Amino acid sequence: MKTFYITDAGKVRDHNEDSVTIVENEEGSYLMAIADGMGGHSAGEVASSIAINYLGKHFKETFKKMTKVDAVNWIRDAVNEINTLIFEHEKDHPESKGMGTTLVMSILTKDFLLFGNVGDSSGFVMKDHNLHKVTYDHTLVNLLVSAGELTKEEASVHPKKNVLMKALGAAPDVDVDIFDCDMEVTEILLSSDGLTGMLDREGIEKVLTGEGTVEEKVLKLVRKANNRGGTDNISVAYLVRSEEGEEE
Repeated sequence: MKTFYITDAGKVRDHNEDSVTIVENEEGSYLMAIADGMGGHSAGEVASSIAINYLGKHFKETFKKMTKVDAVNWIRDAVNEINTLIFEHEKDHPESKGMGTTLVMSILTKDFLLFGNVGDSSGFVMKDHNLHKVTYDHTLVNLLVSAGELTKEEASVHPKKNVLMKALGAAPDVDVDIFDCDMEVTEILLSSDGLTGMLDREGIEKVLTGEGTVEEKVLKLVRKANNRGGTDNISVAYLVRSEEGEEE
């Protein structure tokens, strides 16, 4: 596998509330995760750090010999635990009240590929040189599009397009979307909405199918998002599966 991840403050925000990681465990399974914090006054970055730090450590310590069903339950339990940790932090730190975070994650083992998502950070896969979005954004405008009250074009310029319907830290109970992907995919990309707000799927696909190393492509995505305004923090995690027989 070849992997690279980065988080960038962007051009407008004076601090970065995103957290990102890629972790490999001793079985050769991979966890990728991005959390986009909210709450301001440093509370957002605390919430996103709680999510990513817990996930990385928990994955290395406990994700072993899991079936797909085990892994689905592991994702649900981990998300619930992170939600609890955020509420516990708020109790001890009243100044952080109202903090929360989105979370998108993927787990790749030799047998299966799963995604988990809460909020509007995105998970994509590349298959046959075509980029497909796996996750569903939990936003007000997406809800209105699903209900037939807005078109996708109207949603993209709607004044409330960033209003979230789900986030960790928003309610005592959290329902994570889990997606089961086939194993034919060659690449996995996660991003915060700081990337997808500036670049559409076609724009991202063009970079990923172009020339360059894994690291160069990620840096190019961030650069393009910044060149288009960089109005939010930008985080990207990227994994390319090695060809059979290719040296890693």
